Amino acid sequence: MDAGRAEVADDVLARRAALGDRDAFALIVDRHGPALLRYTGNLLRRGDQAEDCVQDTFLAAWRGLPSFRGDSSLRTWLFTLARHAAFARLRRFPAGGSRPFVPVEEVQDRLRDLREDPERSSVENALREALELALQLLPPRQRTAWLMREVEGMSYEEVASVLGTTTTAVRGLLERSRTTLATTLEEWR
Repeated sequence: MDAGRAEVADDVLARRAALGDRDAFALIVDRHGPALLRYTGNLLRRGDQAEDCVQDTFLAAWRGLPSFRGDSSLRTWLFTLARHAAFARLRRFPAGGSRPFVPVEEVQDRLRDLREDPERSSVENALREALELALQLLPPRQRTAWLMREVEGMSYEEVASVLGTTTTAVRGLLERSRTTLATTLEEWR
């Protein structure tokens, strides 16, 4: 793909893909696929599930692009599709209703083990792993809000659009997620 095509705006690509332009859709996949995979991977915690979820997201996007009105950005719309696909997978887990069972004590023990491991070559790697473990304790909507805001850099408005809620609700979700993470990772301060 040449540099000129890489600079094409998302809304233009969406219109072209809606008309059946497979190259435009491939560029959408290349542009947004890594972020969607990162998001679903952090949410689902299983690489194979995340890959399937992103594949389902792009299948839904391909089918839905002809009716995409552009009320939100293409990126926001794709994250909304990914959230729906990921939450559907989370509901399939038998324990815990809308999310898989997370043994809190086991996570806390692993967090302590990571902090006390003197052989770790990098505190940063240990902290990253501790954060990934702590994220498992968050309910899916809180985790989604946190990942989209803190990892993907989305605005409050974009997160609200993806979650189908208000920016005030997003602020509340973020506050609860940050409080839970701060409490869980208190030993890392």
